[in-house]
Amino acid sequence: MTTSTLHEPLPVQAGVTDRQHRLLKQLMWLYLLLLLFEGALRKWFLPALQAPLLIVRDPLALLILLQAANRHLRLLNPYTLVIFFTTILSFLMTFLDGHQNLFVALYGMRITVLHFPLIFVMGQIFDRSDVERMGSFLLWVAPFMTVLIALQFYSPQSAWVNRAVGGGEGGGFDGAMGYFRPPGTFSFTNGTTLFFSLTSVFVFYFWQATRKVNFLILVAASVGILVAIPLAISRGYLFQLVITAFFFVVGSLVGGGRAVGRLGIAAVVLPVLLLILSGFDFVQNGITVFADRFTKASLSEGGLEGTLGDRFIGGMISAVGGADELPFWGQGLGKGTIVGATLLTGSSSTFLVAEGEWGRIIGEMGALLGILTVFTRVILAVHCAVRSVFYVFTRRPLPWLLTSVGLIQIITANWSQPTALGFAIITAGLLVASFNDPVEETGTYAA
Repeated sequence: MTTSTLHEPLPVQAGVTDRQHRLLKQLMWLYLLLLLFEGALRKWFLPALQAPLLIVRDPLALLILLQAANRHLRLLNPYTLVIFFTTILSFLMTFLDGHQNLFVALYGMRITVLHFPLIFVMGQIFDRSDVERMGSFLLWVAPFMTVLIALQFYSPQSAWVNRAVGGGEGGGFDGAMGYFRPPGTFSFTNGTTLFFSLTSVFVFYFWQATRKVNFLILVAASVGILVAIPLAISRGYLFQLVITAFFFVVGSLVGGGRAVGRLGIAAVVLPVLLLILSGFDFVQNGITVFADRFTKASLSEGGLEGTLGDRFIGGMISAVGGADELPFWGQGLGKGTIVGATLLTGSSSTFLVAEGEWGRIIGEMGALLGILTVFTRVILAVHCAVRSVFYVFTRRPLPWLLTSVGLIQIITANWSQPTALGFAIITAGLLVASFNDPVEETGTYAA
């Protein structure tokens, strides 16, 4: 596939076109803000509206698509065409051979019809400088998020800071040694993992470009992503941080010059910083809790091999391998989501299709449409990853670093959960946009 598959050049124009372009950028920023603080609204400020706020970004996504169409952005490309085809056909077959519930089908349909195209909208309206600004904003948020999860970690579940969605008690999720995994500003604890995973990309990136960000904020964010490791009690975040660090090392070695120097500084500073932080009691206690959680979970899953092999890769293989045992057209869009399960059965305690993303997609859509949808997401991720390699050799490391998170977010992230969906779209959109040289360099909007 050519690079134009991801986005098309947008020539600079004056007047209303410029205003429309700025409006689209502002709407995407609003999408990010609602992603970060939707949970806070549902827990602390507007708990009575927790149900409609679950899909608060859906109308915004529709508005962005309408504005993009009015701006004559290219919404149709090989990726969106395939996804639209499989989704619409699956939607129709839901009423012929599936669960036949309109609201459940619409809830499942919105994932790919409303949100998936936003990846390519961001790829046309943002350039690398816009991506850097959004990354810089995440760095500003990181220290406050770290303080918040520390308060949640050490506060009882009855405390206001640990309110659950709807305003009740117990917003945390069972962790280890009587401590709970903190959700931060999000509705569920996965938001904490996803936020710090994405933010860590920009922490690594700005250490290679310190002149582009406030240095004190960069240091504070660096401390924040490290302290968050034990406090989040999330193995997923630790694994993702290791992957991003690996990409950083490889990118620095390939980039040469100053990048190698930055890598040397990081190799000295990071161990010292970790040693200093581990000396604080509140961090040391978190490390003890995290180690206990890590050990027990690894033992129950058969160690690292079991965690990665059986739970991660094994889940994808079994989803594809078991496709022939499912109804050809699947069980119907939306049935594999928690909202779908609640609407169909009145209970959200079980997954009606599958817990894993590939299993959910193939279970809902059937073997043909489900595997085609999964394959499209894989090809998109590989396309971005391959292209990012070329940018490393031209000393533009941002796409490569974003790929460290983007690969998993595009291929296997659980898009049925609204927070996970939002972070996947933002991450993939930033990845696509990071290929674009700034406007002042090219004379075009995102190229």
